[in-house]
Amino acid sequence: MSIRWTYAFIDRPQDVFGRAGGFWTAVTDTRLSEPRGERDEFVTLVPGEGDACVKVQGVVDSAGGAHLDFAVEDVPEFVVSALRLGAKAVADHGTLVVLRSPAGQGFCAVPWRGESVRPPVVRGSRLDQVCIDIPPSLYDAEVVFWSGLLPEWQSRPGSLPEFHVIEPPPGLPIRILLQRLGEERPLSAHLDLACADIEATRAAHERLGARLAAHGSHWTVMRDPADGLYCLTGRDPGTGGLPGGS
Repeated sequence: MSIRWTYAFIDRPQDVFGRAGGFWTAVTDTRLSEPRGERDEFVTLVPGEGDACVKVQGVVDSAGGAHLDFAVEDVPEFVVSALRLGAKAVADHGTLVVLRSPAGQGFCAVPWRGESVRPPVVRGSRLDQVCIDIPPSLYDAEVVFWSGLLPEWQSRPGSLPEFHVIEPPPGLPIRILLQRLGEERPLSAHLDLACADIEATRAAHERLGARLAAHGSHWTVMRDPADGLYCLTGRDPGTGGLPGGS
């Protein structure tokens, strides 16, 4: 059940889909692929170097958020493992299967197409993490699910009690951070960027149309021009870890 590549999906409402694509291409120093899908709802952010690992999806039935695609050697085997651990199948499109974790986080299993080279750090930052925000009553079970689904990944407590890190093997571009919310509310997900200098990255993003939403101790919450939340985090863009290697 080898996972060979990961994609972070930026999910935004279809009517503001274009704003999201334009902003995130500038942030990641990429270009948009040709749209695809029945509603032209999918685009890939194509880097100048390395293989793509970020896509944008226009959604019509939610406010958006983020999800992951796992590119695997054997899609049916991966799906069986996910279902055994408590996931639910949402849609089977043949080579692509849409699933939900026990707490409701969407993710997809897709065939591996040979992707292997991470895009470089861009102006001191890198989009490298999907953070899943989980209500307290479902948090422990979700940690067990993701740790079991990704046995080749390192599952470990994060820097604060409310965080749990699911870190991929070297070379895979997208990490997972599980965050326990402070209150019971629906599960959601957002993107995180690792930043060598949060304030410099924030200023650059604001020039591109993003807005400040909130400050944390080692992170800054932003809204992109499509009103989607994401975070700038004080992690090493090269390794994804906190300063000092922790």
